[in-house]
This record gives sequence, structure tokens and C-alpha cells, in this order.
Amino acid sequence: MQVCSCQFEIVNESYTTQTCSHCGDMSSSPKGRAGLGIREWTCAECGTWHDRDINAAKNILAVGLDRLDVGIPC
Repeated sequence: MQVCSCQFEIVNESYTTQTCSHCGDMSSSPKGRAGLGIREWTCAECGTWHDRDINAAKNILAVGLDRLDVGIPC
């Protein structure tokens, strides 16, 4: 019988909607309370189009899987 293990990882979701899930840039994303109404944006650095919620999900997954090169600020 093979026993599989799993790991539970708590991921800080701060800045996940503002960090480009493709290149890690944060300079062109919507920010602040006023920016919450902006649901889509394009990264000025790499040109990737983002849906705010899907981008956040990709960033959270990447942190949980240790795949994000730059990391998301604490």
C-alpha cells in the first residue's frame, strides 16, 4: 500500500490582484480603493491582459506551488 502525503500552505493574498502573473510587474495595475472597481487591466511591462480575479488566483496558485520567480510582497 502506497501512502501519499500532502502539504497545506497558507498564502498571503495581499497584492495578488496587482502583481502581473506573467512577469511580476506591479507598476501598471489598478491600486487603492478606487482601483477595486477596475476588473480588467493590461500589464504595461509585458502587455498581458488580466481579469483581476483570475490574475489573483494564478498568483496565489504560483505562491502555493513555489513557482513565482519574484514572489509577492508581504
